[in-house]
Amino acid sequence: MLSLLTINTPLDILNSRRRAQQGRLGTLMLDTLHSVETPESVALPLRPASVLPRILAFSIDFLIRSLVFALLSVALNWTGQMGWGLLLIIYFFLEWFYPVYFEVWKDGMTPGKKYLGLRVVHDDGTPVSLSGSLLRNLLRVADFLPVGYAAGVISSICNREFKRLGDLVAGTIVVYESDPLTAPQLTSQGKKAVPADFSTDEQKALLAFAERSPQLSDERQQELARVLQPLLNSRDPVLTIKQMANSLVGH
Repeated sequence: MLSLLTINTPLDILNSRRRAQQGRLGTLMLDTLHSVETPESVALPLRPASVLPRILAFSIDFLIRSLVFALLSVALNWTGQMGWGLLLIIYFFLEWFYPVYFEVWKDGMTPGKKYLGLRVVHDDGTPVSLSGSLLRNLLRVADFLPVGYAAGVISSICNREFKRLGDLVAGTIVVYESDPLTAPQLTSQGKKAVPADFSTDEQKALLAFAERSPQLSDERQQELARVLQPLLNSRDPVLTIKQMANSLVGH
């Protein structure tokens, strides 16, 4: 079938793309790419965030908490000692549960992390749990020692995933948010069912042909598609392949 085609066939184009992607991943490994294998044996690439963007994200969150506390201080100033008591309770919750709320219920992103495209996840790439978030944030006390989060910064610099002490204990990691996947851009209209005996690699080759076709001349498209003429049983194999690709992506 498609696997019998020559070096310039859609399947070879797909394999070339895979090799190029592996080359890019190899380059990213030098940039501390952290790969996690899912139970389905799929490699999930995670790119840990280094110290500087995490400091910037923390600074943004600190400014937000400070602004909220300042506004509430003005609002509760007239209530006397009861107001000061309320402010102490508010300060406690802002300091310790502000990050927990956003990490657990807002996709692992505080406003500062979201602004910088960062997310907290577990080491296996799953969303951070309540217990994991509580543990990593309560251990900010240890990260702060002896002053100015020195222990946390030193810990982040000394390990490949830039983990502070709280992350090491909680089994969490701060990573860059992945770009959303986009559907292939196909130009042809209409759909045609893919033969049931086409393998997964052969279906991927159809998609590769359809995606690459705008970069190929009409003559080259016809040349490649004619190889599949006996399998497609179509007067216009180029159009048939593109319509099959449309069916695969749901266009």
